[in-house]
Amino acid sequence: MPEPEPTSAPTIPAWDHLEKLAVEAAEVAASLLRAQSGGQLQISAKSSRTDLVTDMDVACETAIVEFLTSHRPDDAILGEEGTGRDGTSGVRWIIDPIDGTVNFVYGHVGFGVSVAAEAAGQVVAGAVADPVLDETFSAHRNGGARLNGDPITVRPDSDPTMALVATGFSYQHERRRRQAEVLGELLPQIGDIRRVGGAAVDLCTVACGRVDAFFEVGLNPWDYAAGALIAEEAGAVVQDLNGGPPSRQFVFAAAPSVADAILTLLQSAQADRI
Repeated sequence: MPEPEPTSAPTIPAWDHLEKLAVEAAEVAASLLRAQSGGQLQISAKSSRTDLVTDMDVACETAIVEFLTSHRPDDAILGEEGTGRDGTSGVRWIIDPIDGTVNFVYGHVGFGVSVAAEAAGQVVAGAVADPVLDETFSAHRNGGARLNGDPITVRPDSDPTMALVATGFSYQHERRRRQAEVLGELLPQIGDIRRVGGAAVDLCTVACGRVDAFFEVGLNPWDYAAGALIAEEAGAVVQDLNGGPPSRQFVFAAAPSVADAILTLLQSAQADRI
C-alpha cells in the first residue's frame, strides 16, 4: 500500500499584499458610508440600549466580505455583525464594518471601518478607513505604518504630565461608574482626556501623534485588531495593563516617552478591574 503524500502547510501571502487588500476592502465600505451620509437608517440595539447597529453596518460587512472572498476565497472570516466562517488558507480576516456606530448615527466624527488579517494567531496586516476625514491608516507587521500611503510615527518626546490620553466607555452601564472612578484618579495627573467613541480610530490617532496614549477595557478583537497593529508599527508601546498582548480585558497604546508613566497610573487605579 503506497504511503500517503504529506500534506503541505498553507502558504501565507506576503504581509504587504494583505495590507493592500485590507486597505481596498476598508475603502469599499468607507465609500458606501460617504454615499449614505444623511440618508435614512434602520437602527436597533444589541447588548444594551446604547450599543447600536444599523442596516449600514450589515451592508458594509457584506461588501467587505464579498470583496475579500473575491480575492481570497479560502480565507477564514470573523465579522462583528455575524459573518463567521472557517478557512483553509491559514489567513483569517477580522472585520468591524463601522467602529463607532453611535457616532455614525449622530453624524459625528470618530467612526471608521476596520479590517485586519491574522495568520498563525497573529495580526499581520490591517487598515482603518475614516470616511469623514477621507483618511486610511494601514500597516503590515515589520513594515511600518502609513496614513494615506505616507509613513507615520507616534508623537515624540511628550511630557506625561501634559499627555493627551484617549479612552472609551463600556456599553454595559454597570461598568461605566468604575470607568469614571479610574478617570477621576488619572485626570489630575495628565494633560487631558479625549473621548471620541471609536477604538479603531483612537488607536490610529496614537499612531500619527494626535494623542499620546489610549486605553480601554472590554473591547472585542474586531475593535482593536487593525488599530493596535497600526499603532505598534508606528512605534507605540501596545499591550494589556500587565505587559501581555492587548486583549478583551485591556488595550493600551502609547508613545514610548509617556508609556511607563501612564501605565503606572493605570495600574495604581486598577484600571482593568471592572
